[in-house]
Amino acid sequence: MSGTLSLPNNADGAANAVLQANRMDVEVPKNNGFWLWQWLCNWTSTSPTMLRAVEKKILSYLKLPYRGFFVDVGPAVGEADKIWTLSMNTDSKEVPLVLLHGLGAGVALWVMNLDAFAKDRPVYAMDVLGFGRSSRPLFGKDALVCEKQFVKSVEEWRREMNINNMILLGHSMGGFIASSYALSYPERVRHLILADPWGFPEKPADSTNTKQIPLWVRAVARVLTPLNPLWALRAAGPFGQWVVQKTRPDIMRKFQQTIEEDINLLPQYIHQCNAQSPSGESAFHSMMQSFGWAKHPMIHRIKDVRSDIPITFIYGSRSWIDSSSGEKIKAQRGTNMVDIKIVTGAGHHVYADKPDVFNRYVNETCDIYKINEPQLLQSKPMPPMPPQLLNESDEEPNLPTAASVEVKPEATHESSTTSAAADLADVKRK
Repeated sequence: MSGTLSLPNNADGAANAVLQANRMDVEVPKNNGFWLWQWLCNWTSTSPTMLRAVEKKILSYLKLPYRGFFVDVGPAVGEADKIWTLSMNTDSKEVPLVLLHGLGAGVALWVMNLDAFAKDRPVYAMDVLGFGRSSRPLFGKDALVCEKQFVKSVEEWRREMNINNMILLGHSMGGFIASSYALSYPERVRHLILADPWGFPEKPADSTNTKQIPLWVRAVARVLTPLNPLWALRAAGPFGQWVVQKTRPDIMRKFQQTIEEDINLLPQYIHQCNAQSPSGESAFHSMMQSFGWAKHPMIHRIKDVRSDIPITFIYGSRSWIDSSSGEKIKAQRGTNMVDIKIVTGAGHHVYADKPDVFNRYVNETCDIYKINEPQLLQSKPMPPMPPQLLNESDEEPNLPTAASVEVKPEATHESSTTSAAADLADVKRK
């Protein structure tokens, strides 16, 4: 049995000491002893411990305290799945905000948003099952089976956390999962926020017209289609971080003013998130028709989301995601609330491209449900307080949660975000 640990966000020495003293907040995958798998793990230079360390360094830039812990969701997909979770401001009685990230991401990529979100309400961010530090079970091969497995894992997580209802925010693939969850468990969703969601439009017929595409490009595309989207990162082995740095320098620029002391933390984190077993990535591959489209587009089903659940879309004006889906869904739902917000100058990673504007839009949506508003006090039930986290080690097979690590940040890091001057002028100061 072990108590809750406290340490300053930026104390690397203390973090190393805690790492040596207690490793129960690391989900270690099962080792089947197969020599090729062991060699591959050594080749890729990845481990849950390395992922934990780089995540902790990124999150050291948060101003508000957070807690990190595993939530045991049982046999959601595998035998005993665990979902890595961050929580902030859980003493607040406001409706909690729950965050689902996109493909290949993890909780640390919300570093420019968490402080703003958690200022006035409880916030929970999870590594979606099969990604980040969460368990990596073997998903099904059918698209709808994979989708239902993701939804089941979110619902089991909610049940274990004893959250009655929530504002659910999903980015990209997370938006697809959040939408499917709202269809299956409408009584648990107070508001659906979809940030540049993947998998909504139907694949256009003209996308099959390949007359203008060179033969060699079509040949390469045909060969690579059966592979997982991020296979090249794993194929690069220990050079995976270098691959991220060279192919996605824009990712580094997005976080530069926040993680200014070591901008290489971002490609290192992305490498560590995706160099391990591609469990969730394989499930995404099963759900996609091709990278930009889902086999079962959400646009044909989202109209069936319960009529009293408002939907807010937040698109980047420069994103490759087709924002016209939002307009079509607004027309489909008639008088039911659908709000569409476009962030000028932002791309697909709208939460990182213009974090100030994105945070303002999300907070304005969440503020609708503040319990101190008289009209809501009469019609909206107060969400329950989060449960007490158990202190027992997560290494025991049947325990519901692991012990948590409470991180108390110091004032040495300034949180900074970027946006256009015009956008900053519009930000509400609360």
